Amino acid sequence: MKSRSGSPLRSRSSNHPHPFRKIVNSISVSQRVLILLCLVVIGLLGSIAPVRSASPPATPTSEIRGVWLTNVDSDVMFSPDRLTTALQTLRQMNFNTVYPTVWNWGYTLYSSPIAQRASGRSIDPRVPALQNWDMLADLIQTSHQQGLTVIPWFEFGFMTTADSAIAVRHPDWITNRRDASQIWQDGIYQRRWLNPFKPEVQQFILNLILEIVTRYDIDGIQFDDHLGLPDDFGYDAYTVQLYRREKGKFPPANPQDPEWVKWRADKITAFMERTFHAIKARKQNVIVSLSPNSYPFAYHHFLQDWRLWERAGFVEELILQVYHDSPQRFLSELSRPEVQAAQRHIPTAIGLLTGLKDKPIPIRQVQQQATWVRDRQFAGISLFFYESLWNLSRERPEERQGVLRSMLSSP
Repeated sequence: MKSRSGSPLRSRSSNHPHPFRKIVNSISVSQRVLILLCLVVIGLLGSIAPVRSASPPATPTSEIRGVWLTNVDSDVMFSPDRLTTALQTLRQMNFNTVYPTVWNWGYTLYSSPIAQRASGRSIDPRVPALQNWDMLADLIQTSHQQGLTVIPWFEFGFMTTADSAIAVRHPDWITNRRDASQIWQDGIYQRRWLNPFKPEVQQFILNLILEIVTRYDIDGIQFDDHLGLPDDFGYDAYTVQLYRREKGKFPPANPQDPEWVKWRADKITAFMERTFHAIKARKQNVIVSLSPNSYPFAYHHFLQDWRLWERAGFVEELILQVYHDSPQRFLSELSRPEVQAAQRHIPTAIGLLTGLKDKPIPIRQVQQQATWVRDRQFAGISLFFYESLWNLSRERPEERQGVLRSMLSSP
């Protein structure tokens, strides 16, 4: 645990006077008066603060300046030229970290023997550009040449698409709701969830993670809110029997029942602990990063007890997703006690939304939020996502790039 505690204070016995009291008793009354006057003068002098001119807070000399790279609504990772140009541009704009997705839509974005054995297919067949090109190796090499930190992002976690090869080949790996339904609607997309309580699923996900850690020269690996499970899932036959065996009863009908929530969250926590130690056993210096939703939403609705993970030391970098337009909601998330506690323990940065395909975000909003983050001494920011930095917007790309350059004016 990260919290520190000392021995309880013990009261001294009245039969043994404190040594300081013996010294005081040996001083005359006049000497005591003189000492008291000196202490008063010293106190008055100490209370006079020097006059200083007000100045705005300086830009931190060291901070996380990250960008997420994804293959959703973006083709930046589908061409060597586009990828190289993007990484060079980010470095020129004084970004220092990239979080490229490596597990998305139920497929890897690199050639994976683990995924090939499990599902019969590694790379998404809809992306022919990645079939004969080790995109991840090129991304890492180019990033390091540019001085960028590379922390691959395990974007889908336990989630997969409804028709992915892994879902089709292993229907017994899929979990469901109490009414037996499996589809989880994510905007216009249909998803299914791999059962995080099943040993075969856990081993598959862990093997994918360790494959990346072992094969590639990465600086870290990141998980997000999808390394969890929507709270209404977990009513599949395997999980029901496991709960019944351990608790002596069937899971409650209410998916928000506190005991049922905690039991499932604890199982996912145990997997996170196992994953953390397995990563460190392979490469001690690989940073374990997490980008969750706010707490307690993450715990109650995605069974992800990241507050416990952070306290237990299973998370070494926290990038909290705070995707709110409202200034009040945004600032309230920054001041939550578990966020403040994490900020005291580990590098804690804030994820800002720069826009989505169907939701453009004004760049001045991003700039204001970044200022609030800096004012509160967080470890930095990460922007979601590359394509919406200056594209996917109603504003001119030159205007958005200009604001970003002013935000990150110093290296």
